[in-house]
Amino acid sequence: MHAPSHAPPFRLARTPGTAQPDESAPLRAAAPCCGPSQTDLARARHRTRLAELDHHLHCSIIGTCLSTHELRKLVPKFTPLDPQRASDLEIHHAAVELAIEGGAGGKALQKALDARYAGALRRFAAARDSEAVLALWNESLANGDIPPAYWALMTHPATTMDVRQAAFGELHMLSHLVGAANRADLRRLVALEAENAALQAKTERQQMRIHEMSRERDTAREALAELQVRAATRADREEDGARHTQLTSLREALAARDARLALETSRREAAEQRAAADEASLATLRAQLDEAHALIDALRAEARAMELAAQPDEAVGAARTLPQDALKGRRIVYVGGRPGSHQALKRWVESAGGELGVHDGGIEDRKGLLAAALAGADLAVFPVDCVDHDSMNTLKRVCERHQVTYHALRTASLASFVELMMRLYADAAPTLTAVPVSRFCLRHG
Repeated sequence: MHAPSHAPPFRLARTPGTAQPDESAPLRAAAPCCGPSQTDLARARHRTRLAELDHHLHCSIIGTCLSTHELRKLVPKFTPLDPQRASDLEIHHAAVELAIEGGAGGKALQKALDARYAGALRRFAAARDSEAVLALWNESLANGDIPPAYWALMTHPATTMDVRQAAFGELHMLSHLVGAANRADLRRLVALEAENAALQAKTERQQMRIHEMSRERDTAREALAELQVRAATRADREEDGARHTQLTSLREALAARDARLALETSRREAAEQRAAADEASLATLRAQLDEAHALIDALRAEARAMELAAQPDEAVGAARTLPQDALKGRRIVYVGGRPGSHQALKRWVESAGGELGVHDGGIEDRKGLLAAALAGADLAVFPVDCVDHDSMNTLKRVCERHQVTYHALRTASLASFVELMMRLYADAAPTLTAVPVSRFCLRHG
């Protein structure tokens, strides 16, 4: 073995600007008129920070006082290491470098250590000199509470170089002892695991035997209880036989009645549902039938109007067709419709002495011209199956503003227009009058 060296295995870091003390210089007695300054007292009470310690101490402090799990959460915040892929050694080296550099990473390590070992720091704060610090360290070493005491000792204001060297050496040798002990413990652990496996197998066999015996005991108890029940009830069976038979018959009759009641109830509910569905279907069919009748009446009226309009007045009588001058001086505006039928509509209106203005509802004519086209009109008409809603709403608003009468045509056909004119301006209406226009729009629904 080598002789112990008096020089420490590390060099303590000094705060920049602090002069090295001259240990060889004789001690000068302080003047009686002046004591230690406030700056010296503050420095004496100041704990040594992690960045101010010697660089050789950082490895032992990080490895002893912080777990790898804590370092994996803290170190990647200040380094590009991946916390999932980096090895424990890479995390440890990065933490030591952060402690050496100081900065934000070193401050974070300092804060984590102070927060974790706040109790030990308070306990060591009571020490006023290096002997007291060393005594607290030895006590913690004996109790096995090493990490908190190591951090409190290394940063204590009263800790000297010799105290740090002693703690560092004891921790270093303790790591060797722990390694050797771990190897011996590993061998003992293998032997104990084998012994434990054998004991577990034996225990399982015993548990199975106990369980089997317990099951046999329960079976015997159940058999005994059954025999007791049979012996106790044998005398009552003959007396209760007739009563039990009658009760069984009543239960079966009640069950049959309940089954019939449930069947009839389900049949009634199904019949009610079918009746409700039939009523709804009947209402729909009636509505469709009414609409079909209305449509048939309208088609008949339109066909009759076209027949009267196509025949000479002498053939049908003046009272049953539109007079030649029935629309004289009247201006009619037709909005929407099909462009192919506009000329036929104009010729028919002009033959009756009227004037027909046409607006296609915004297809080619601008919708802004609709208000101007309706000004001064006597009548406005629009087919509900060939006009957009916007033009129809605009037409209604303008007609109400200018007090112009407007009518809706069932379709954009010439027959619907002729039937309306016959109904409005003929001396006598056709025999089959048109019903109100359907509430459904054939173009827009």
